[in-house]
Amino acid sequence: MLSFDETAHILDGLAAELPGEFFRHLNGGIVLLPQSKLHRASAEAQRLYILGEYHHEPIGLGRYIAIYYGSFCRVHGGETPERQVERLRETLRHEFTHHMESLAGERGLEIRDAIALQDYKEKYG
Repeated sequence: MLSFDETAHILDGLAAELPGEFFRHLNGGIVLLPQSKLHRASAEAQRLYILGEYHHEPIGLGRYIAIYYGSFCRVHGGETPERQVERLRETLRHEFTHHMESLAGERGLEIRDAIALQDYKEKYG
């Protein structure tokens, strides 16, 4: 697995790939957190780890993206470094999509995520 510091450096590079407009109102930026985070609906049979989250808090930190390094280690730690980078890119862009949709008053990805969670619950309940 990539180290925490390597992951932070790579994440900075992945963020730099995105247009500057994507960062509008993302006043809390992108935060890499060391811990893993289980989804509250995680089943014993198949753990459901949260890789990243978009936060929109009217009070406090405001809008920011959290990436969970520990979750990446648990879910993708056995993959090649190249594949881990691709997974980070996918997760970062997923969370930026939530950010952009939030600014636009859209909920398409949120709805797709809810459907995927329902499928998970039906399978692993």
